[in-house]
Amino acid sequence: MRRLQTIILFSALTASMSAQERTVQNKPYIDLRPLHFGISVGMNMQDFEFENVGPQTITLSDGTQQVRTILCDADKWNPGFSVGVVAEARLNSQLSLRFNPTMHFGAKHLTFKDMDNIDESGKITETTQDLKSTYISFPLDLKFSAPRFNNHRPYIMAGINPMINLTGKDQDFIRLKRWDTMIEVGMGCDLYLPFFKIIPELKFCYSLTDCLDKNHVNELRDENLKAFTNSVRRGQNKMIVLTFYFE
Repeated sequence: MRRLQTIILFSALTASMSAQERTVQNKPYIDLRPLHFGISVGMNMQDFEFENVGPQTITLSDGTQQVRTILCDADKWNPGFSVGVVAEARLNSQLSLRFNPTMHFGAKHLTFKDMDNIDESGKITETTQDLKSTYISFPLDLKFSAPRFNNHRPYIMAGINPMINLTGKDQDFIRLKRWDTMIEVGMGCDLYLPFFKIIPELKFCYSLTDCLDKNHVNELRDENLKAFTNSVRRGQNKMIVLTFYFE
């Protein structure tokens, strides 16, 4: 038994020492450049957080009033595509400033539940909207990296991300504002290959402002749509982005 314990201990020490062995570094001076550029590709998952109004009083075409309760929810995660360019400035050995203009293509699936409208089977009537989104974002991030070991270097990042919304149909239930600002945090790892560096990164983005276009209801030609538009008081974008940078 003692011999078996000695063998196990020796094997564990050997594995630990081999895991800490230094190997030949690829691109050993790439991080010493004051400024470097690259491209980014990835995928995103867009979501929306709503604050519903609850019961609302609407005026019908004949002048009578009716109380209706319509609830809105973004009930599906729809994958999207992201592509951009990146410029990174070295501030010191562990800190850098990154600018990454990116286009995000995606959509949000919205479901409106009309609580006062029950069908023949006793189910609440539901109406859906595919809220397609194309954003141009201009994130400015601080990147704090651990010391490089062999050919990998993990890091954390955080920053601010102004965005421009390029899409929006006039007669949709919900329309978003043209401008939005997100805060983002994430983590990743620099992987040094023989001829270039690849960086997988996962980040979480959350809107700092109310994204709903409150003037949209005044532009609707169909009076029946206004109850759906007015059912939401506030909305904030959320997004998860998995990105691969190539430098």
